[in-house]
Order: sequence, then C-alpha cells, then structure tokens
Amino acid sequence: MSIKIVTDSTCDLPATVVETYGITVVPVYVNTGAESHPDTADLRQNFYQNLMNYETYPTTAAPASGTFAEVYDHLLRNGASEILSIHLSANLSATYNAARLGAEAVDPNRIKLFDSRQITIGTGWQVQAAAEAAFSGQSSSEIMALLENLRPRVRIFGMLDNLESLRRSGRVNWAQFGIGTLLQIKPVLMIYDGQINVVAKVRTRKRSTQHMVNLVKQLAPFERLAVLHVNAPEAALALAEEARTLLDDDLPVMEVGPAIGVHLGLGAIGFACVSRDI
Repeated sequence: MSIKIVTDSTCDLPATVVETYGITVVPVYVNTGAESHPDTADLRQNFYQNLMNYETYPTTAAPASGTFAEVYDHLLRNGASEILSIHLSANLSATYNAARLGAEAVDPNRIKLFDSRQITIGTGWQVQAAAEAAFSGQSSSEIMALLENLRPRVRIFGMLDNLESLRRSGRVNWAQFGIGTLLQIKPVLMIYDGQINVVAKVRTRKRSTQHMVNLVKQLAPFERLAVLHVNAPEAALALAEEARTLLDDDLPVMEVGPAIGVHLGLGAIGFACVSRDI
C-alpha cells in the first residue's frame, strides 16, 4: 500500500521535507497585472524585492481543478494506492474546492481531502505529519485521525506592519479595524480553525510585538514553534530572541511565501505554533 500526500505551495514546507517524503506540491498562482506566475522557487527568489515596483498590486489565484485532476491521475497510475490531499483553509481560498473537484473527476474513493483550516506552515506541519505517518506505514484512516487531533492545536499569529495589503486582499472585513487605520494601529491577527480574527489593536510596533508574545506564551508548552516573517529577517530574528525561552530547542525563523505574503504585506512578523494541548 502506498499513500501519497498532495498539498499546495502555500504550505511553505522546506524543500528537504518535500523531497524526503515525496510530497507533491501543486503551485497556486500570483498574478502581476496580466501575467500569472506559479508560486515556485523561481518566483520566490526576488519577489518581495520587486513587490512595490509592480504597476498593479499582485493578486492570487487557486490552481485549476484540472491541474489537481492531472496530478491525482498521474499518482494513481504510478503506484499510489490512495491519495491524501491537504490544503490551506477552504474559508480563505478556492484551492480546497478546486482539489475537491479534481478528486471527484478522477477517483473520489481513493482520494481523500483534508482542510487544514490554516495558512503557511500551519498547513505545512499538518502535511508533514501526514507524510511522516504514511512513510511509517500508517493507514489512511489512522492518518486522518492523527490530523483531526493535530488541527485544533495549530495557530498562526501575525503582527502587520501596515493594513493596505490585507485590505486589498479582501480576506478581512475592513470594518473590523474600525478607526485603527487612521491611528496607524498595528493589529495582531490570529488564524485558527479557518478564521482570521483581530485579537489586539496596539498603537506601536513594540507594544504590538510584546502583546503577541504574551498571547503565544499562554499556549505553551509547544510541540512546534516558529517565527514567521514577510521580508523582515532582522525583525524576525529579534522576535525569535525575545521568545527563545518558549521552546526547549532552537526557534526556527521562516519566510512566508508570496501567495500568503502579498496579503499580509511587507514587514509582517509572527508565530506559528502547535500546542501540546488544545
């Protein structure tokens, strides 16, 4: 029995993990005006350096259902007995639905879908857990049970440096910020169970960061914890130093990929965490 894992490029998993477990990553698309680019390593090289130079601010698009159908068909024809396809929150993207339609067109009995209800590495860690379980010989039902246990323990926190990118994305109701935009408030967001919630509105970056650290501390102890950033490596390293006591191991720092980063905006920093308890 060979269970293959499929995901999308918003998962932000390191290439070494993808290669080790044979995970298939379907790229979402980043649109810059009339051009559409797959979210791959080539796009990521200089994307943030060029972001503010685009005449039209980039948007994102889900892969076509036909793309997923081709991927699934290829895997099933080349030795996969079952496929588990894990994707970013269906509430935040059409990617999950495209994958569902692709599965229905190929073989819904052998292709299972799982909504991570997360973004970036919050999805990626669920994908990695599934891939490790498949590699160790667990059945698809055992892997699904593992994911059902893991998903409610995953959270993403983010402090936005500005609100314009998120406003353009349409992923959060602008009214949620009230007059905060006029006062240059630095909001702290939490992504949990497929929802984006504004959990704090703080007037300075320093206070916003400290508030975010305090929120994360309440969720300890952790199975996993990482610092995330959108083209803000120095700020991310400073945040990691501030939070290094929260994890017994080194605190990794990871850059969010373009398909999510365009919505959060340059300068965003935050945490991804998996609590040991819900």
